[in-house]
Amino acid sequence: MDDLKFGTRNKRGDWAPNQPAETAPLFAFPPRLMAILKWLPHYFFPWNALFAASSVAYWAWVIPPVETMKTFGIGWVAWLYAVNAICVLLFYGAFELHLYVLKRQEKRFKYNGKFPSEQKSKAFWFESQNIDNILRTFLSGVTIWTAIEAAMLWTYANGYAPWLSFAEHPWTLAIVALTVPVIHEFHFFCIHRLIHTPILYKWVHSVHHNSVNPSPWSSLSMHPVEHLLYLGTAFYHLILPSNPILMLYQLHYAGFGAIPGHVGFDKVEIGAEKLVDSHAYAHYLHHKYFEVNYGDALIPLDKWFGTWHDGSPEGEARMQERYIRRKEKLAARRAGMEVKGATE
Repeated sequence: MDDLKFGTRNKRGDWAPNQPAETAPLFAFPPRLMAILKWLPHYFFPWNALFAASSVAYWAWVIPPVETMKTFGIGWVAWLYAVNAICVLLFYGAFELHLYVLKRQEKRFKYNGKFPSEQKSKAFWFESQNIDNILRTFLSGVTIWTAIEAAMLWTYANGYAPWLSFAEHPWTLAIVALTVPVIHEFHFFCIHRLIHTPILYKWVHSVHHNSVNPSPWSSLSMHPVEHLLYLGTAFYHLILPSNPILMLYQLHYAGFGAIPGHVGFDKVEIGAEKLVDSHAYAHYLHHKYFEVNYGDALIPLDKWFGTWHDGSPEGEARMQERYIRRKEKLAARRAGMEVKGATE
């Protein structure tokens, strides 16, 4: 597959798509009906349908009986952790094996021309991005994922959260199911802006941003506080007219859904001709520039708040202008403080 038909590669070997990143047309004004209809299949396939299917499979074959979950027990909680860990190992590992170990695509469609294994850094445990990311994923990520999952299931089992049945409330639950990605986007943007404040960035979010060149295992490589905030998207279902399956969908959308944004490749080759879009470019630019693209472009929140970067020269210019304005404000503030100090 010739990736240069779809993008360009610079002297460093970094690849970028010809088309700039776009926000979804769902919240455009005035409404663009034809654009929405054309985009709609991408809302479901492949990722959202996969995460929804995984939540149904969990409910059918993994989640313990309701009576069991009325009381916390180490047995069923450990069972959930084991299944979550195995599923993360298989799902994340499949991308890692295909793209980074066997390198079946070599560097085709890869944003950063280098592989993390080629770059040692003291920012990571054992100076290895992969070892660091894997340990953080299983020691903290899957643990907090399981804790939230178990707490929510216990809440449902004891009647402390609204549990609607699909038979009696099909339309209500269908609407909630359709808005799961929207809920995730809103939550992700809000907590992402929060952890980019100086103190939280230094002590919490910088752990995730150590992976400037993200790979699949970077997806859930976070500080435990960030894991709690990020995976806490499931807590919305404490007040929503919802269902345990939809709560699991929300959790899987966050847990498994972190992969597309961190896979490091714009497209994944399936066979000789088939390509699957990762939709990772906007978030890759966030890892590259730090202060752009706090959301995933489903809701144009970054456009509304002036932090959108689509990867184009125009987007680069807007980002640089914003940096210059900020530096000027900081310089003016320092000058004002110096003058004030001199007159006192």
